[in-house]
Amino acid sequence: MSIEIKDIISKKILSEAKGYLDVGFTHSLNPYSGCAFSCKYCYVREMPIQKFKDIPWGEWVDIKINAAENYRNEIIKLRKKSKPVHIFMSSATDPYQPIERKAEVTRRVLEEMIQHPPDFLQIQTRSPLVTRDLELISVLKEKCEVLVSMTIETDREDIKRIFAPYAPGIQLRLKALKQIHDAGVTTQAAISPVLPFTPDFPKALEGIVDRIWIDTLNIGDGSMGKRSERLGMPSLFENHQLTKWNDKDIHVRVEKYFRKFFPEEMIRVSKHEAFPKNHNLKKKDVDLK
Repeated sequence: MSIEIKDIISKKILSEAKGYLDVGFTHSLNPYSGCAFSCKYCYVREMPIQKFKDIPWGEWVDIKINAAENYRNEIIKLRKKSKPVHIFMSSATDPYQPIERKAEVTRRVLEEMIQHPPDFLQIQTRSPLVTRDLELISVLKEKCEVLVSMTIETDREDIKRIFAPYAPGIQLRLKALKQIHDAGVTTQAAISPVLPFTPDFPKALEGIVDRIWIDTLNIGDGSMGKRSERLGMPSLFENHQLTKWNDKDIHVRVEKYFRKFFPEEMIRVSKHEAFPKNHNLKKKDVDLK
């Protein structure tokens, strides 16, 4: 798949947290517009940033080449107002998509954060490339709270290929998560959205995560499943005989299953439990009945 890549100058890099992010965060930070991972369920496909584009989602990426400079200028202004800064990176792109290996926009932002740290940073990615910056993240965590959240929707590679064929492999993500956790950085597995998994999925996360966040297409796409319906997700589940995994209450059953393996305080579900409110901090499918 060819991807149109452009360098752009952005007016701002910190966006005020709204909607899904307004529980626990003050700002989102997107080093890129667009995302080469092109996950079929991605809610950003239904947002204005894509709706007004002539190029399909996944086939374009804009590199915000002045992101680090913007961050420095914007956080200095926020600090003058004595306001807390809790950042979610990223909400509408992946900060470690393939172009980051060359462009290093996210890396430069982290370097600026070391000089001008926020109060809290959550790095949300599905890419093992995040481990490239582990040394920077380790330095930053001594200056502010840092959580690295790795999206791991399933432990089945065959399922990943159906819903997110261009995203990194599951085993690579698990390996990266372990490396980050072993380095003393707080980690989270984001089972978001819940996709069919095997009974051994919880075991794959044991000892490598501090938190587990569960979310679904029905309660987590920002419109109670309507965006996911427009993206054809119910049909995709049905076409692969996976309809039960798209049930409205699937989050309840998945939470119950994971609580068999992990302490209650480690499990979070959807918006109101997903983000810290006080930043002092192919096998047979599993039977979820």
